[in-house]
Amino acid sequence: MYRILKNINLTDSIYLLEVLAPLVVANAMPGEFVIVMTHEDSERIPLTIVDYNKDTGVLTLVYQVVGESTLELSYEKDELFSVVGPLGNKALILDNLDKEKILFVGGGVGIAPIIPQVRYLFNEGIKADCIYGTKTKDSVILESELVSLVDNLFIMTDDGSYGEKGFVTDKLDKIVDDYDIIVAIGPVIMMKYVSEIAVKHNKKIIVSMNPIMIDGTGMCGACRLMIDGKVKFACVDGPEFYGEKIDFDAALNRMIIYKTEEGRRYLKMIEGDTHEGGCGHEKN
Repeated sequence: MYRILKNINLTDSIYLLEVLAPLVVANAMPGEFVIVMTHEDSERIPLTIVDYNKDTGVLTLVYQVVGESTLELSYEKDELFSVVGPLGNKALILDNLDKEKILFVGGGVGIAPIIPQVRYLFNEGIKADCIYGTKTKDSVILESELVSLVDNLFIMTDDGSYGEKGFVTDKLDKIVDDYDIIVAIGPVIMMKYVSEIAVKHNKKIIVSMNPIMIDGTGMCGACRLMIDGKVKFACVDGPEFYGEKIDFDAALNRMIIYKTEEGRRYLKMIEGDTHEGGCGHEKN
């Protein structure tokens, strides 16, 4: 069992969870994720790591209540049945630190996994910039943490109630030429449009496909992607990939089909042996 230190509502349906998990924290890196279970019979919930303290063993996660399992998690105040990880691979930006000017683009709760990446860069003496888009002023989270870690924070709200009015792509269009590499984390449709802008301007683009993960081990087939014409799975091969290599239209269409039981059976039938990731075994 893993002791919960904090499980609080940040805004709307977004919660911050702190849990004591020293073995997980000991090997954690930015970009990785964990799988939590509230109790023995609960669903497995993959959550991106937001912060970790290797001295205290405290693991910080941010999640959004979107269904029964995350709602159940929001009620828990004492302990979790399990925390498995770290899983996935470290952030790709950690291999791109050759004095390149970096811009992060976060959408909604996708801003949370950006925090450990900019913190890592900050500790390496590298300050990036960040565009953060959300619906309204009331849905802004983790602003103080971001301000302390980046050179420039550009906040965009759909209704203009805070920062500038508009979408992250509106701001990106104006400043993209000032950067060498873009890292986008947020809704899949947002990452698609950010990638298109980056490619148009000949910029490197990294995206995190964690929003499509369900099982977190490659066995459910939910996070199946086409990367450069090859089958990959976000949970075992990612969650980060270079955006110009992703078939976003296929991913978005697949997300719609996967929502129903009939759709999942259909995908399993037409995809055959490549439907599941084989718990980390690559299938082309």
